[in-house]
Amino acid sequence: MLSWKQAVTRHQEPILRKSIWQVINTVIPYLSLCGLMIWTLHISYWLTLAVAVVAAGFMIRIFIIFHDCGHGSFFRSQHANHFLGFVTGVLTFTPYLQWRHKHALHHATSGDLDRRGTGDIWTLTVQEYLESPRWKRIAYRLFRNPLVLFVLLPLYLFLIHQRFPSRAVGKRERLGVHWTNGALLAIAVVMSMTIGIKAYLLIQLPVMTMTGAVGLWLFYVQHQFEGVYWQRRLNWGFAEAALNGSSFYKLPRILQWFSGNIGFHHIHHLSPRIPNYNLERCHQADPLFQSVRPITLLSSLRSFTYRLWDEQRGKLIGYRRLRELRRQQIGPFRS
Repeated sequence: MLSWKQAVTRHQEPILRKSIWQVINTVIPYLSLCGLMIWTLHISYWLTLAVAVVAAGFMIRIFIIFHDCGHGSFFRSQHANHFLGFVTGVLTFTPYLQWRHKHALHHATSGDLDRRGTGDIWTLTVQEYLESPRWKRIAYRLFRNPLVLFVLLPLYLFLIHQRFPSRAVGKRERLGVHWTNGALLAIAVVMSMTIGIKAYLLIQLPVMTMTGAVGLWLFYVQHQFEGVYWQRRLNWGFAEAALNGSSFYKLPRILQWFSGNIGFHHIHHLSPRIPNYNLERCHQADPLFQSVRPITLLSSLRSFTYRLWDEQRGKLIGYRRLRELRRQQIGPFRS
């Protein structure tokens, strides 16, 4: 069995024809579906929404291309990665350079309890939750509500939050936000002058809502699952965080295609330089990765119930389990 470094290195090289084909079979169908949605507005809005479901699937796939560009893994040329990253960032309402900066921090800190807070899902430990003031516990429960987390939050992130530069990034990243906003404004103006602003919103908002909900769910289940790895900085290990702190989400083939193989997230965290179309091949190439327990579509639904990290027991728990532990007055809950 190869070491994990040897195992991933062999799959890090982008393949130009595969990258170009992925752009063709993703962006062109998405734009075509947008055109079809415009046409269906004159027939039935229910038909428009049906087409929007498929369009959202292609937008998720566009985001995966955007994601690979941010890691410099889609093309050998960084100029090509940056150009395509900007274009796909406009299509997904995400400023490329700023997102790239924050996402790199996520990869550097994933699974580290002492470095939470950048590019991850807000997660408190049991002790932190119990010691929080009432307003913070209410805010945390509200944030973790599925309606807020998977519907309202993605819309806020994509449509509002990402329109503003972060103080934590440099001048180049802030300028990138303004360029993205300018491109989005130009698209909105052109669409309002051609099909009308109402028609544009009737098309764009459903696609963004579905894309955001599914996209955030994928991100959530990648790091919030049974048996997930979290450690304090002193005991944290990069390979352990990747293999045990990032899920192997085994999806049906069609969903795997639309999600750009991102279910092989344990491989991605081991080596972000692997293009999405090489992730499955890397996973299958070495017995080391075969030992990673997969999460199925059905078993992933348990992640809805996980709310807090029980540091003493080393696992995620829900509010019901928290109440049981408090009633038992054991461990850290003993007054």
